[in-house]
Amino acid sequence: MRHSVHHSLFSKRVARRLFWLTAALAAAAAVTAYWTVEIHGAQRQLAEKLIRLHVIANSDSGADQSLKLQVRDAVLERAEEILSAAPDLAEAETALRRALPELTALAEEVMEGEGFAYPAAGTLSWERYPTRVYDTFSLPAGEYLSLRLVLGEGRGQNWWCVVFPPLCNAATSEDFSQTAEAAGLTAEEIALLTEESGGAVVRFKLVEAVESLLQSVF
Repeated sequence: MRHSVHHSLFSKRVARRLFWLTAALAAAAAVTAYWTVEIHGAQRQLAEKLIRLHVIANSDSGADQSLKLQVRDAVLERAEEILSAAPDLAEAETALRRALPELTALAEEVMEGEGFAYPAAGTLSWERYPTRVYDTFSLPAGEYLSLRLVLGEGRGQNWWCVVFPPLCNAATSEDFSQTAEAAGLTAEEIALLTEESGGAVVRFKLVEAVESLLQSVF
């Protein structure tokens, strides 16, 4: 009799714990689903306003990685001049497509000036990016229009940021907010990207991890 009572109490405790575990998992799934919808919506809106810059180094040698940054600086400076009068993404895309040969040649000129005869391949197309965290803001994973420069064999680590509007040149959060607002980002979008608590980054990466898991399963 005593054994039966203990067994019954144990079963109830296990059932109670399973209930709360199931409830917690369900709540976590609901929150993740909500974040996924929210972040996907935000990312799609951002993709209509931003053009990314993606520079891929020839290799991971110190010289090639340093060269990548020199190309980045030169291309960003020239692209900012080209895009200074572009009011929106459509005009910016047109200007960059027109200037693509010039920017590709500029990349080769920088490399040649440093003693490297690497070719550069420049394209402007849609490309998928992972979640990225910068000094003054972060961006969720997703597809963005991208100015892509492959240096030499393109086997080294890459560098990516935003060429339109020139958000990567923003030294402070205030600079970022002013530049983003001038480019047409809403107050809600700016707040999401510059969230100081880091909560946005956690959500971005969690959604990205869940999507990667689902893709590997299905």
